Amino acid sequence: MPSYNAPFEIHVHGQVPLRADASLDQIQDALKPLWQYAGARSLADGAASAYEEEPGIRFDSQEHLLQICWTVRGDEDFRQSLDEMCMALNELAEQGAAIEVTFYDADFDEDDAAADEDDDVESRDDFIMLFVGPTPAAIMQVQRDLLVQDVVNMMERHFDGAELGGVVAEIDKLFSQRFDELTNSLEIGKSPRGSGGSGTGHGGAGGRRPRHLH
Repeated sequence: MPSYNAPFEIHVHGQVPLRADASLDQIQDALKPLWQYAGARSLADGAASAYEEEPGIRFDSQEHLLQICWTVRGDEDFRQSLDEMCMALNELAEQGAAIEVTFYDADFDEDDAAADEDDDVESRDDFIMLFVGPTPAAIMQVQRDLLVQDVVNMMERHFDGAELGGVVAEIDKLFSQRFDELTNSLEIGKSPRGSGGSGTGHGGAGGRRPRHLH
């Protein structure tokens, strides 16, 4: 699909700690679904974002850290590329990590929508969280930490942080139950890699997610 006809600007953002033995060739192969979708022939060619102010896709060899702040123009089929990338990154990840993906409606104009309130126009913006990691436990740990952070930040508007220990304990209990259920459902002796789980959220004309600017 020509980029000028693409219905979305898709922003991928996150940091993934990689194993010390992960090679550049392995990283390029793991990220192939992204740079190939952008029409590039290699990671070097596809690492640049559609926006110059964004760092794009970078690998810090000293820290063994993959950093992504990268925008591409595309359609809903990009979700398949994301799934493939997550499965590949699971094999290289040193620990669990979250990757944010935002679909911005390229045709939506907030000013036009505000001037046309009677038409009840809403954007097709969407937001998903993807998780990668070497094991399901590593992925669940990241999911747990993000949930605790969100819940505590929200509840601290009304309660002192010291009062929220019980809430955090309940969240931990839920994740422990989920992990036990997952463990019990697996065949004995197998240690599956991370599954690259995701969570979704939707954004409309009422408030678009801000871009990550660096």
